Amino acid sequence: MFRIKKLDIFIAKQFGLLFAGTFFICLFVLMMQFLWRYVDEMIGKGLTLDVLAQFFWYMGLMLIPQALPLAVLLSSLITFGNLGESSELTAIKAAGISLMQSMRSLIVIVCLIAGLSYFFQDVVGPEANRSFGRLLLAMKQTSPELEIPEGIFYDGLPNTNLYVAKKDVESGHMYGIIIYRRTGSYEDQAIILADSGMLQSTAEKKHLLLTLWNGEWFENMRSQDIGGSAEIPYRRETFVHKQILLDYDGGFSLDDVSDLSSNAKVKPNSRILHDLDSIRRDCDSIGREAYSQACVYLFRPGQLTHTDSLHMHNIVEQRAVPRFDSLFSHLQGDRKVAVMKEASRQAQQVSNDLLMRGDYAHYLYRQVRIHQIEAIGKFTLALSCIIFFFIGAPLGAIIRKGGLGVPVIISVLVFIVYYIFENSGMRMAREDEWAVWFGKSISTMVLAPMAVFFTYKANKDSTVFNIDAYRLLVMRMLGLRQKRSIVAKEVIIEDPKYLLDADMLIGVGNEIHHYSEAHKLLRWPNPVHVFFRPGDDHEIEHLYGVLEVAIEDLSYTRNSYVLMKLNQYPIIATHAHTRPFERKWLNVVTGLFLPTGIFFYIRMIRYRVRLYKDLQHILRINKKLIPRVVELGNIKEAEITV
Repeated sequence: MFRIKKLDIFIAKQFGLLFAGTFFICLFVLMMQFLWRYVDEMIGKGLTLDVLAQFFWYMGLMLIPQALPLAVLLSSLITFGNLGESSELTAIKAAGISLMQSMRSLIVIVCLIAGLSYFFQDVVGPEANRSFGRLLLAMKQTSPELEIPEGIFYDGLPNTNLYVAKKDVESGHMYGIIIYRRTGSYEDQAIILADSGMLQSTAEKKHLLLTLWNGEWFENMRSQDIGGSAEIPYRRETFVHKQILLDYDGGFSLDDVSDLSSNAKVKPNSRILHDLDSIRRDCDSIGREAYSQACVYLFRPGQLTHTDSLHMHNIVEQRAVPRFDSLFSHLQGDRKVAVMKEASRQAQQVSNDLLMRGDYAHYLYRQVRIHQIEAIGKFTLALSCIIFFFIGAPLGAIIRKGGLGVPVIISVLVFIVYYIFENSGMRMAREDEWAVWFGKSISTMVLAPMAVFFTYKANKDSTVFNIDAYRLLVMRMLGLRQKRSIVAKEVIIEDPKYLLDADMLIGVGNEIHHYSEAHKLLRWPNPVHVFFRPGDDHEIEHLYGVLEVAIEDLSYTRNSYVLMKLNQYPIIATHAHTRPFERKWLNVVTGLFLPTGIFFYIRMIRYRVRLYKDLQHILRINKKLIPRVVELGNIKEAEITV
């Protein structure tokens, strides 16, 4: 039975306080990053405080689900990092409480946070996105004269394209103005050129007043050509000062926008699933209609299959299909050209029709993928809260560093990995290059094994971040040589047994001579013996073991010359010269796969040559060290005798 203990309350309180602080920090950072996308829509618009308050409120509601996983990761890291740094985690384990037992209260809390994340995405988020979109559109309509860029045509005005070569932001004057305006239909168009001008909103925010200086007005008036004369009427006007009143509702309104209703972000999952059926039904109907049209245009009755014939029965049997080649051959030259032009026109029309249907079908399929991405994303984002906890809490217990230093760095690195995979998967799924379920779950598939690994290592008290262990592993993999580091001992209780050590070094030298004669290290070994038979070299293991015992005993000497010579002894790899791996099945697999087998075979030959050189180097050191060790041993014996 689950019982709430004081330890659960203590850890939950530590986590809760940190989670509250980190959540608002993460939310603030995300809001500032999100704000840069819309800063141009806010500056210089004269927006009131209540409008800005709504803007930040809806933005915060939209970003809460994204801030929750990062806050869980950072707060769990700091919580268990503080417990480990203050040795409280050690005391908890000493009391017989495992790491998973100490995490159980937080597991319940994080599951509730994941549920809260899904609630915000499915209930609060859609309404916040809809309100934010309506608010953003209204903000874009406020003071449009401030949005006009330099050097490109601006189409934000109704029925008007405006080009400004240069603009004075402080005074509002525009220079080098070109206006392309459609006053009535496509046949009634006007081009206005002006040296300078100014665009201002009226007081009631219902119109725009365009004031122009020193320009010309060219207007096509074809719709007014009632008599149908060959000459197209137009008007040309040169002006020094002219004002044009444009209808434009620039007031601040929050009317419902029809375009936002089709956006998947403003829909809960229940409506997304309902709309998916409608979109798929539209796709199928468009596909069937396009297929029927293609059959009419491309196939003759004799060329259709049985299935196609049944599908085209109502169309084909009601038509008499003549022999077009024979009819075409009886036509006159001018008539043939006319028929070919008409056929080319109809073919182009059919091609355009099919292309339009294809584009629309592509748009609908894209909408299907976007709706699926939004539906699956709500579950994966909620699940990421749990995954981030099982990454942050074990890492905090392993690293044992609290505060905002190391935890922040690790949190940022983990979140960057998550962000890269999440956005890459989303884009690939949206462009139909990956399956939607795979693209939206790739970040979960990458981080879930990390969470399992760190939780397992922390529960077993494994040293995951032992830099020396990784350094030694890399050196072994690359075959890099390690060097001895023997220093003089500050306190020596007992002096080395010099004469016994000298005898061991002499014995090592004799064994090296016998070993070198018995094992031809400079010869190429038999590949079958290397990969498919046991290859432990017990002789070199015994030889190296005796040498290490002598070196360990002599390391307690006070003589600097002996210490210097001891550091010159090489560290020997006792297995690398016989076989690539210690496990037999790995050697067999490596030998059967020829490219890796050749690589490890050459690597083993390199180790055999290095072992030969090391043994010769040991003999040279022994030749210089043994007389000095014997001398120190005789001195010690003489002191004991006296």
